[in-house]
Amino acid sequence: MDDGLTVVLDVGKTLTKLSLWGRDGSMLAREARANPRVDAGAYAALDAAGIEAWAVGVLSDFASRGRVAALVPVAHGAALAVLRDGKLACPPPDYEQPVPKAVRAPYDLERDPFALTGSPPLPDGLNCGVQLAWLEALHPGLLAPGATILTWPQYWAWLFSGVAATEVTSLGCHSDLWRPCEAAPSGLAVRRGWADRLAPLREAGEVLGTLRPEWAERTGLPADTRVYCGLHDSNAALLAARGFAEIADHESTVLSTGTWFVAMRSPARRSEVDISALAETRDCLVNVDAYGLPIPSSRFMGGREVEILSGIDTRRIDIKPDQPQLVAATPGVVAAGARALPTFTPGVGPFPQGHGRWIDMPSDPFGRRAAVCLYAALAADAALDLIGARERILIEGRFAEAEVFVRALASLRPNDRLYVSNAHHDVSYGALRLLDPGLKAHAPLAPVQPLDTDLRAYADQWRRDAARIAAAAV
Repeated sequence: MDDGLTVVLDVGKTLTKLSLWGRDGSMLAREARANPRVDAGAYAALDAAGIEAWAVGVLSDFASRGRVAALVPVAHGAALAVLRDGKLACPPPDYEQPVPKAVRAPYDLERDPFALTGSPPLPDGLNCGVQLAWLEALHPGLLAPGATILTWPQYWAWLFSGVAATEVTSLGCHSDLWRPCEAAPSGLAVRRGWADRLAPLREAGEVLGTLRPEWAERTGLPADTRVYCGLHDSNAALLAARGFAEIADHESTVLSTGTWFVAMRSPARRSEVDISALAETRDCLVNVDAYGLPIPSSRFMGGREVEILSGIDTRRIDIKPDQPQLVAATPGVVAAGARALPTFTPGVGPFPQGHGRWIDMPSDPFGRRAAVCLYAALAADAALDLIGARERILIEGRFAEAEVFVRALASLRPNDRLYVSNAHHDVSYGALRLLDPGLKAHAPLAPVQPLDTDLRAYADQWRRDAARIAAAAV
């Protein structure tokens, strides 16, 4: 990072962000846009064209601020792009699009066992393989010879560089297409011919090429701007976490928070990964880190549940000026036993069969949001337990600024050390560490102090309620 500025493109599920970084890892500029779903006829699709058009304007502005030497794409999982004749063959499906039973039922019979792929059967299009099966059904011949399948971060790398690639962090993200412990395509991918259509496998930190001439002309960026392969966003957060001495190579877990809350455990002994020991039916899975190592993981749609529970007209739980009042409201919520029970995004998370409901929902807006924070902490605690998280836990992402949430989680896990890091820059910091593994973070980790309120009885009651929900769903 000593020869120019770096651009990080972060294509999240809810927002797309472009940020500009100095040689020392300082952020110089950042822009964001909301990601709408677009109508592709038979299904809802990701807004690839809208993101591209927006990026032109932002990159043009960045080009005026200094010489850009590198561009690194990061993107969410469960997304693929299919190329034919050097362009998108069809709009990339949105993973929240329900898949017809006529496609899903036979597909489920073809999937590899969870013990081999670490991919649980997930609803809608959350397994990339079912997206491909549906696209084939909609467009016979789409994946015939001549097609190229790209993982989502690498679609953006291809758009900027013209070089097609795939990469393990996205292939290993509950795709049904990869066997993490073998570092090879799944049997399903081989049998269906999809493995032969996957673009060449490249490492996240590899330079794929330089900027296409048309992108240099459209944006004013230098023609020799290096385009990196890039990686999955939660894995970028994991890579960022390992840049801190408190995490590094120790036994630790990163809880990445956004639309999804994803817990990724790095065992002290990297061989300590038994896929079959994970709870397949409770949204446990195996991710693959930027170096190809299997990572036991669990998740739930925390950001989406927070939005649902908070209500459309309610302020966010992570707004900084509101934190003292949310903390002050928490004892009253606990004393009243006001709580939300899982789950408000059916089919995913530690309690996938639950039907979420409130018990004594607070009428006061601060009380309601404090109760939402407690719900998020209890669900996160359950997800962490499922993967054996212990010793060190780093909370990163947007909700690291939700004080009741992070302090409640610290209260629920008194034997672990919990930390938070900068809520806005962790994914980008991880991307920058691909270029410079020795890059130091600008801000240290902050230890999390437990709440002053005793949560033990409240948490025990919530867990009993959640256990009944889980048992009733069996």
